[in-house]
Amino acid sequence: MKKLFLMIFTWWNGQTIGTWWYTFRRGRKVGTDELGNRYYVDRNDRRWVIYNGLAEASRVPPGWSAWLHHTGDVAPSEAEYRPRAWEKAHLPNMTGSAAAYRPKGSVLTAESRPRVTGDYEPWKP
Repeated sequence: MKKLFLMIFTWWNGQTIGTWWYTFRRGRKVGTDELGNRYYVDRNDRRWVIYNGLAEASRVPPGWSAWLHHTGDVAPSEAEYRPRAWEKAHLPNMTGSAAAYRPKGSVLTAESRPRVTGDYEPWKP
């Protein structure tokens, strides 16, 4: 009952009831990524993702993101894809969390901003 309630009234907890119905009627599953997100396509080549958990676009790995945005024609599940040695593992967007980047001088850090080295001239009207 809770799952049905969430499907009707929220969009950020996965798929809505409308997305579920469209996927059931017209979607063909193309694959699943390492995070558990499921990817679908219809006969008009519309592509979409059903998130495993919260709907956060930064949780889509680069290969699947390219496929969703029609940058690549072949889905990563259908291609023999091997990450290159220089590629890092996918990280979601950390903005708003404790792991977010906070540079020196930010109001959220104890560190102070480094002094200006003289190569900067402030604008004076």
